[in-house]
Amino acid sequence: MHVPDGFINAPVSAVTGVVAAGAIAVSLRGARRELDEKTAPLAGLVAAFIFAVQMLNFPVAAGTSGHLLGGALAAILVGPYTGVLCVSVVLLMQGILFADGGLTALGVNITDMAITTTVVAYVLFRALVKVLPRTRRSVTAASFVAALVSVPAAALVFTAIYALGGTTDVPIGKVLTAMVGVHILIGIGEAAITALTVGAVIAVRPDLVHGARGLTAPLKLRVGGELVDAPAAAPAAARAGSTRKVWGFGIVTALLLAGFVSFYASASPDGLEKVAHDKGIDTKTTQHASSDSPLADYSVKDVGDARLAGGLAGVIGVGATVAVGSGVFWAVRRRRTNSAPERTPETV
Repeated sequence: MHVPDGFINAPVSAVTGVVAAGAIAVSLRGARRELDEKTAPLAGLVAAFIFAVQMLNFPVAAGTSGHLLGGALAAILVGPYTGVLCVSVVLLMQGILFADGGLTALGVNITDMAITTTVVAYVLFRALVKVLPRTRRSVTAASFVAALVSVPAAALVFTAIYALGGTTDVPIGKVLTAMVGVHILIGIGEAAITALTVGAVIAVRPDLVHGARGLTAPLKLRVGGELVDAPAAAPAAARAGSTRKVWGFGIVTALLLAGFVSFYASASPDGLEKVAHDKGIDTKTTQHASSDSPLADYSVKDVGDARLAGGLAGVIGVGATVAVGSGVFWAVRRRRTNSAPERTPETV
């Protein structure tokens, strides 16, 4: 659903840019509360994983494909504020390096794909978790529903933005029907990917899933007639080692998906591209400012083999995204640490 340059006029693009900038500023502050010594290193990995999976377009209808948006996945794994930042980093890397999503439309894309999907998904997810039994299966099921709803919600927001600033004269009713219809189908794929990923992480390290925190009460032992918390099941060093294993497995998976599996992704246009072509929304699309990038269209220029060119581009993208994302989240985490008030010794 990456909106290219030329779909939305300059004034509305500027307004969405202001909205996106404000949301990112709020998210930077909110992420300080969400990130800790365990989740901060994983937030960059989540961004890289979303980048990799977005390269895997899957068929949803005749001549149409879809791909992960990632807002629901990021919000549930690392928190809504950090989730907005994760998807924003992905969109920034895609726009600058791969000419995917217009640079003048960056505010539109962040508003639609990062803010809308994350907020809608997380609000619905939290509501479902409150009424469902407090089990890991409930978290996975809530992840599925939240991700499913977040995609047509993004289609609705795009339609609203187009109604305000579309550069072509297309009946909004037709745009709305086509966008929501195809993105409900894409939402099913989004929901499946999100639920499978969240379920896999919960099975290994539920403590690393933001949306699953507090899922189980600490084990109690009766000592001297009183209930006390049992000691941690594993020492801190072992838990840190386990976190590194999760990070290592995740980055290898992302590299394999982007560097190899992406070659087999559907070549059909995604939902927005298909609707734009069929309804005439794309008649005023302008050339991307990064169209001459050596990685444009997810292919390394001057590499003759298409499989190798695409695979190298995917690997470079994963590396760049995890580097930039990790840098951002490390800085946010450090800012939280530095801004924490110093504790003074208590007087006995």
